[in-house]
Amino acid sequence: MLDWSTAAPAITAAFLASLVEVVEAFTIVLVVATLRGWRPALLGTGAALATLAAIVILLGPALNRVPLHLLQLVIGVLLLLFGIGWLRKAALRGAGVIPLHDEDAIFARESAALEAQVGTSRASQDWIAGIAAYKAVLLEGLEVVFIVIAVGAGRGLLWPASLGALAACVLVLVVGIVAHRPLSRVPENTLKFGVGVMLSAFGVFWTGEGLGIEWPGGDLALLVFAAVFLAAGLGAARMARPMAKEA
Repeated sequence: MLDWSTAAPAITAAFLASLVEVVEAFTIVLVVATLRGWRPALLGTGAALATLAAIVILLGPALNRVPLHLLQLVIGVLLLLFGIGWLRKAALRGAGVIPLHDEDAIFARESAALEAQVGTSRASQDWIAGIAAYKAVLLEGLEVVFIVIAVGAGRGLLWPASLGALAACVLVLVVGIVAHRPLSRVPENTLKFGVGVMLSAFGVFWTGEGLGIEWPGGDLALLVFAAVFLAAGLGAARMARPMAKEA
């Protein structure tokens, strides 16, 4: 029986984090489809998904052999570093210190880069375009796989976390195919800020459990950690705003 009080945070974290990664991958796949057609775009995407599936199949049995506390400790530390990195960048972007992630600008840049790389023959053009789609989906997909494993492994939540990631993929694909344009209206920095808060909270929680700490309130401690990181992120963004104005 699935405990939704435990599964809901895992599903939400995996969904939001995957949403950011899938939007970035979709932008590059759309570049390939726009310049060279959907055939190389879909072939490259399919090959990348097959590679990711093979990685997951290989990792699954290996994770079952790792002691639970060691798995929680290692993933907790990695998740904490990952989450704080996202939170830091989101806070700096929110303060205006570094520019916001612009999918339209990325689309234009990737289009120019792909046009500069292609050769004279159609076969070479399709090959390079397919490789571009493969690399984009594989790199962003690896981050999704890591997020799913980090959020779900060790607590029996791999399937709920996978469902959250799958829902993000389906949503982006449906909206992207219907719109047939970069998803520039997605509030990516806000998503990254929220995901950074959630992943950081999971990281602290799992690191503590890996060290044998019994958190007061059990899983409810996640809400406290999330509140702390939310306050820290908002405070950091506020402190960084004068730096952006001076620049």
